[in-house]
Amino acid sequence: MKRLPDSELEIMMIIWELDKPVTRFEIEEKMEGERKLSPTTILSFLSRLQEKGFLAVEKEGKNNIYVALVEKEAYIQRESRNILKRLYQNSAKHFLAALYDGDGLSDEELEELEEFIRNKRNSDD
Repeated sequence: MKRLPDSELEIMMIIWELDKPVTRFEIEEKMEGERKLSPTTILSFLSRLQEKGFLAVEKEGKNNIYVALVEKEAYIQRESRNILKRLYQNSAKHFLAALYDGDGLSDEELEELEEFIRNKRNSDD
């Protein structure tokens, strides 16, 4: 599975959010107001995503319908592991330290992390 450039990832995020087969027009409607892309540009991104195996295209009348072939969770998990490996030497500690030393983590976020770790430890037993 290839890493997607931001522009193609933006299109995939919309498709994943809609959670159904979609048309170019539906994607266009969901694009952020300030980031209006031309129909031709969107079609170009959709074509690239199809070539990379992220989408299948079906014909419905005169419209092309785009269907996600890659699940959002699978892509995000793979990308997260790549980021952890490339930027943090595979160290969750270094990653969390970067988060904490940057903007810091709220008490709520720290509690969520602690709960996640407790759940992981309990599921490994």
